[in-house]
Amino acid sequence: MKLQDLTKTYGPARALDRVTFSVAPGERVALLGHNGAGKSTLMKIVLGLIPHDGGAVQVLGAAPGVRRAGVAYLPENVAFHPALTGEEQIGLFLSLRGQDPRGARALLARVGLHDAAARRIGTYSKGMRQRVGLAQALIGHPRLLILDEPTSGLDPVSRRDFYALLDGLSAQGAAILLSSHALTEVEARTDRIVILSGGRLVAEGALERLRIEAGLPVALVVTPATGQGDGVATHLPGAERVGEKLVLTCKAPEKLGHLARIAALGPKVADVDVIPPSLEDIYSHFSRRDGQ
Repeated sequence: MKLQDLTKTYGPARALDRVTFSVAPGERVALLGHNGAGKSTLMKIVLGLIPHDGGAVQVLGAAPGVRRAGVAYLPENVAFHPALTGEEQIGLFLSLRGQDPRGARALLARVGLHDAAARRIGTYSKGMRQRVGLAQALIGHPRLLILDEPTSGLDPVSRRDFYALLDGLSAQGAAILLSSHALTEVEARTDRIVILSGGRLVAEGALERLRIEAGLPVALVVTPATGQGDGVATHLPGAERVGEKLVLTCKAPEKLGHLARIAALGPKVADVDVIPPSLEDIYSHFSRRDGQ
């Protein structure tokens, strides 16, 4: 998937303003932005649901909507017929795609719904319905997955299993574009971050690259050995006491120098943790920089 100077306007409002980025086969890209940043508009254009006004869009080497069989979409709020069982619903979708409906149970098993396959969807929880949507998205071995808040309603174990499934799909060459507000889970399970703000791309790259570009401070959390708090504090001017610990913030290039000073204190220090800026910190930084 490739976007080049993608632009979309609604009357005088510009929903997308010359947005450029790509998602390569096997790559997991997180699309982040506040409500109204342009994420949904971008996804609709990629899916071929609405036209764009300027720039170029390529989806699996063609215009949006041309190669629908290779593209899967999972919206935030899925809706299925409540009277159908999970197996019947997925079997119907398989039939519509010209595939054997008997493969429904195997698809449901991949998303953790094997034991609920014969139950009516009306009895499913929101998280279970979301997993039915994911099973639908897996039909036909898609080469590009567009996922909008895909873990909404999932419990922590189901979220872990969901990302493990995505890892397997990307390892098989699927390109994945994922929009989510759950920044903590996205931070650990995607290859690259794209941040939209006010319809414009304000940051793009791997997490480490964005940390360097943002220039946010690193926190060194020092735990003094018993009875050594005051002595350690005298060697760490500027450190803030937080309970029994000392927290020293510094710029990333200064980190190694401070760690060397801490290590030189030897047995006076029981432990030290290095806490880099989180994805939430980075997202807030670039959003504020854009005036949002």
